[in-house]
Amino acid sequence: MEPAPKLNFNNGVRMDQVGFGTYKVPAPDAADLVTLALGTGYRHIDTAALYGNEEGVGEAVRDFIADENVNRNEIFLTSKVWNTDQGYDSTLRAFDATMARLGLDTLDLYLIHWPCPERGLFIDTYRALEELYRSGRVRAIGVSNFLPDHLQQLMDATDVVPAVNQVELHPWLQQRPLTKLHQELGIRTVAWSPLGRGAVLADPVISSIAADLGVSPARVILRWHMEQGNIAIPKASSAERIAENLDVFSFELTPEQQTAITGLDRNQRSGSHPDKVN
Repeated sequence: MEPAPKLNFNNGVRMDQVGFGTYKVPAPDAADLVTLALGTGYRHIDTAALYGNEEGVGEAVRDFIADENVNRNEIFLTSKVWNTDQGYDSTLRAFDATMARLGLDTLDLYLIHWPCPERGLFIDTYRALEELYRSGRVRAIGVSNFLPDHLQQLMDATDVVPAVNQVELHPWLQQRPLTKLHQELGIRTVAWSPLGRGAVLADPVISSIAADLGVSPARVILRWHMEQGNIAIPKASSAERIAENLDVFSFELTPEQQTAITGLDRNQRSGSHPDKVN
């Protein structure tokens, strides 16, 4: 299996293009599943305070580093500040709590989980992230679920361009104006729910391409993400699926197949709209 390529952020930090997502991974299962993912070859793990599994994620990362004698810098770890902790001081406290749960000294990427525009706190929250970045406790900072107007407000009021914006993105929700803005600003697009929470797997176009290539529908969609330049963080709970989601660099889509998948966009979300989460 070919390793995932690493993509550069706007500050020179590098992240694997495929990561292991831990949303809805139960706390008791987190250590074992993350250990399995790391053993399979993943070096990019995504968690969040909301997920309630930071302790298990941190345990798996620490044990893997010790048992396999790998350098801490070889593993890229993301976490996020939750909505109820937004605000400058409360974000700094939330970060300390996250790091205590992870049992690590530094974090690779820290994100604002949702903009919560009605609360009006995401700029102060991001200023706290800037402080963590400048102090060296975080290697990169960014946002999640931000729409173009949220990004513009943030850019107008702060100094550090976000390294990433992690958003729902899959063939049925491609968010092209947003990803075009990301390219203009030098922000990497990270796709959560890259498989549309499984619903897109049954799309006839995806199924047909998968049959032609002799691969699974999930691998077709993840390969499409790779060729779009997205970073993807699929979640899986079996050894077979964990390995399958990383094995997307041994084949390519034809231009016609890429075009067919790009034509599936229907602006259909599986999760919440960012303007409605407060």
